[in-house]
Amino acid sequence: MDVTNISYIGWLQLSNQSIWLIYVTLLDLHKASEEPGALKSPIGGTKPDKMANYLFQRFKTLEYKMRHEDEKWEFTEEPHTTRRREILQKYPQIKKLMGPDPTIAYIVTAEIIAQVFMAWLLSEANWATIVICGYLISATLNHSLGSAIHEIGHNLAFGHARPLANRALGMACNLPMVVPISVSYKKYHTDHHKYLGHEQMDVDIPTQLEAWLFRRWYTKLLWLIIHPLIHGIRPFYKSPKPVTVLELTNAGAQLCFDLCIIYTLGHKALVYLLLGTLFGLGCHPLAGHFISEHYLFTNGQATHSYYGPLNIVLFNVGYHVEHHDFPYIPYTRLPEVRRIAAEYYDLPHHTSWVKVLYDFVFDPKIGPHARGVGFL
Repeated sequence: MDVTNISYIGWLQLSNQSIWLIYVTLLDLHKASEEPGALKSPIGGTKPDKMANYLFQRFKTLEYKMRHEDEKWEFTEEPHTTRRREILQKYPQIKKLMGPDPTIAYIVTAEIIAQVFMAWLLSEANWATIVICGYLISATLNHSLGSAIHEIGHNLAFGHARPLANRALGMACNLPMVVPISVSYKKYHTDHHKYLGHEQMDVDIPTQLEAWLFRRWYTKLLWLIIHPLIHGIRPFYKSPKPVTVLELTNAGAQLCFDLCIIYTLGHKALVYLLLGTLFGLGCHPLAGHFISEHYLFTNGQATHSYYGPLNIVLFNVGYHVEHHDFPYIPYTRLPEVRRIAAEYYDLPHHTSWVKVLYDFVFDPKIGPHARGVGFL
């Protein structure tokens, strides 16, 4: 079918999704303009004990470490450990928030169906339409599914007692993303939580080569564009692990899905889905969370949260301090953690991922070299 023959209802859905993404992005920017400056800290309340934030506030930039390699760098413990212990001692009711929330399975099922429907709708569209829809629609849905993979990787869909059910749902989320990532991501993301700030074990930390190469605004922009490739390859370079049966299963299921899309809908449908992954995890408003979470926008703070409208799309991944404090609390209950222990989240935070990306590109103090590492 030619793009001119796409049904009215199809175009109406496409337009509504595009307008919605533009709306929440503008709302994200509006929140930044309401609260000038990169970070704000408005909560108030009784301050936590100094020990809770001792390691949490001791991070240095990757650039600093590169310049002080001769110093004694010693990774003692993950910086959220002391915070978690103290918060639970003061607010034991937070333990009741722990546990899975299976409602995520219904949401991701709808997103998977929506992506396949859009792939069918655009299977004979012109390339310009595919690229535009790839950025506005596919990127949004695929990044949302990627965030769901993160949530499900913590076994927060069906609980720790059903690990294979969680892996299966993660693989299902992976299907519209074209490239198999779900199982490998879970494997390496566990180390990110266990060794947050460890230059080698925390594979989210850019390599020193990245910090050296991508320093000017145009190279940092390039880094954002190719970020899906860098982010996907870096774990296998920095901290390689043996390939597991589940990873092979993930790859096999993904290959079957991709071939099925090509056979039934054609190569343009697959390109639409692939562009969603490349755009969504690259230079896209939603990708601001990759930068906002652990880059040192404030001196020493290991993790920053984002409180803004785009959290709706990405399963509250912006509640990132809360998430690292309590990785076994599902996304639906993270705002409650902040409400209960408000004084522990009276911290500088982001209000706009779009502004985060702007600062990353144009502020010389921010870049791959500004990723936080510990401890000196």
